[in-house]
Amino acid sequence: MSAPTPSARVTLAELAAEAGVSLSTISKVLNGRTDVSRTTRAKVEVLLDEHGYQRRGTRTPKSRLLELVFHELESAWALEIIRGVENVASENGLSVVLTESGTRHAPGPEWVEGVIARQPAGVVLVFADLPQDCRRQLESRSIPFAIIDPAGDPAPDVPSVGSANWAGGMMATRHLIDLGHTRIAAITGPADVMCSLARIDGYRTALNAAGLPFDRQLIRYGNFHVDGGRDNALELLRQPNRPTAIFAGSDIQALGVLDAARQLGISVPGDLSIVGYDDLQVARWSSPALTTVHQPLIEMAEEAARMVLMLREGEEPNNLRLDLATSLVVRQSTGPAPDAVRPLAAVG
Repeated sequence: MSAPTPSARVTLAELAAEAGVSLSTISKVLNGRTDVSRTTRAKVEVLLDEHGYQRRGTRTPKSRLLELVFHELESAWALEIIRGVENVASENGLSVVLTESGTRHAPGPEWVEGVIARQPAGVVLVFADLPQDCRRQLESRSIPFAIIDPAGDPAPDVPSVGSANWAGGMMATRHLIDLGHTRIAAITGPADVMCSLARIDGYRTALNAAGLPFDRQLIRYGNFHVDGGRDNALELLRQPNRPTAIFAGSDIQALGVLDAARQLGISVPGDLSIVGYDDLQVARWSSPALTTVHQPLIEMAEEAARMVLMLREGEEPNNLRLDLATSLVVRQSTGPAPDAVRPLAAVG
């Protein structure tokens, strides 16, 4: 993980003089103390960045905390990530502290200030982008980080772990095509998230390979939550020529699709096949059990945590960008395409 080249001559005393503040104020900013005004803190951070300042050596004693940052914690998806990070933390005698950034995709300044104050051994960010100023603040304190399932396309020197989203979208769609479905809808995640777009790209590739048209009217962008699946599915299933299959970009959204089908009296999988994504525990216990794409969330979290700990020890991982393999898990929510689509009034 590269950083600006540090100046060989700059000292904290010189930085303090240039900023017009005391040496103790510089120290407070470096250590995340809250008794510094935002204006002063911002001025000092700019100078630290301009001079490429980076704290050298390891902290004594070494922190025993590994910080895991989510923009939201209320999901079964988050529990899988927590389990993976906890596995690696336990192996290394560390404790995990959970933080909710409170912002969509990018951690805000309050979160970064808290991290600097806690001085963790490292930070694992989930489903996020890392703004350049936040990155520089972490690097200047020698706090390593890695991103799980980044929202955007991170720079080549930003450690990140994801999964083969394009392949997952393709195999989910191909499974439905193999069952005879030709009118297949997709409800993915937010349109500004990289994994959402990659899964749609895989979906489109499978359609093209089978000679089926790509119909934008069958694409919906959700939020990876139940309501995103239910509301979008209700729109799709109320169309006169409704789809006979839906690929949902997460298992939680797939549960929303199941709920929409129940509301409309549509049989699953008799009249509608559904494929989810993630292979969470809930996918096995839904009714019917969900066919889904297995995303190795625990392994992704473990790899990200290992990256952070390697960087903490001054080692460079062999690969800073990992995409782990996905696989299809077939259960009871998919079946052969119906011979004909019945009007909703006649269903049930």
